[in-house]
Amino acid sequence: MTAPLHPKLFSGPISFLKSAPQLQFLPDPKVPEIAFAGRSNVGKSSLINAMTNRNGLARTSNTPGRTQELNFFDIGDPLIFRICDMPGYGYAKAPPKVVQKWRFLINDYLRGRAVLKRTFVLIDSRHGIKPVDEEVMEMLDKAAVSYRVVLTKADKVKQEELDVTAAKVAEISKKHPAAHPDLLLTSSEKKQGIDELRLAVLEAVQS
Repeated sequence: MTAPLHPKLFSGPISFLKSAPQLQFLPDPKVPEIAFAGRSNVGKSSLINAMTNRNGLARTSNTPGRTQELNFFDIGDPLIFRICDMPGYGYAKAPPKVVQKWRFLINDYLRGRAVLKRTFVLIDSRHGIKPVDEEVMEMLDKAAVSYRVVLTKADKVKQEELDVTAAKVAEISKKHPAAHPDLLLTSSEKKQGIDELRLAVLEAVQS
């Protein structure tokens, strides 16, 4: 039996591997992959940086829609698993052709990647689940891709508001068959929930 992975793994060797603008550029599917998905500007890159104790591993931007490719990061040396930072979805100001291209790329990756162990769907604590989030969740349900909902920017709202939003998100998640029953509440700035996120990622890698 393989020994369980330890959170210290996130303090070890981690490196950017490549960006994949199309499916033919995906890395060889030889290790487990964990994907991070969410609306534009939900804080995916910041959360990945906080989780990996790196400031600039995933490029962050205040400009929505900046990430337009699937970005892959190698975790461990020797390689143990990969993280995929996905293009933000639901960015209304992007040209329609660009939005369609992102959508196809995201859909095809999520539905067709055999080594994808779990997707973490990020929801902004200030806004809750939007229709476009539900679309992605329904797509994951249909593809039978296991996912877990993560609330980001939990430090940006008052505790009472956060409790209400978390309850609503949890209620919606229960209706989705591929969703993990437990929410994760996080803040990249305050490092809230980061240890729990690391454990959830390692659990998914070993599932």
